[in-house]
Amino acid sequence: MLTVPNLLVTDDDSAFRRVLCEALSRRGFTVSEAADGEEAIDVLSRTRVHIALVDVHMPRMTGLELMERIAQSPEHPPCVLMSARLDDAIEREAKRMHAYRVLSKPIRLTQLSDVICGALADVYNWRPSKMT
Repeated sequence: MLTVPNLLVTDDDSAFRRVLCEALSRRGFTVSEAADGEEAIDVLSRTRVHIALVDVHMPRMTGLELMERIAQSPEHPPCVLMSARLDDAIEREAKRMHAYRVLSKPIRLTQLSDVICGALADVYNWRPSKMT
């Protein structure tokens, strides 16, 4: 049974990543982080991740490339794609790759929490006990 979900935040913007990780930790999640897609693959090889939050535009491996790699993994956690520069092509590709949701930055924490909890409920039948 899933007790405390583990989230993976992958974003090359260290300030954004740090704020997001701290905020999600305060909400009761276990949070892993990666600065780019290659680091995310390393984290995924060592840690069970329930939801991956993925920035689109990153060096070394884009968010869409990372989603493709995640989809090929045995556990393939759902992915929430995030970008400050969304366009129709990115949204189409994300839909084709079955992204759980595509969010435009800046993202409100309440919006992100709702999306995460929705994904956890849909995929794992998990509901928060005391999260706010």
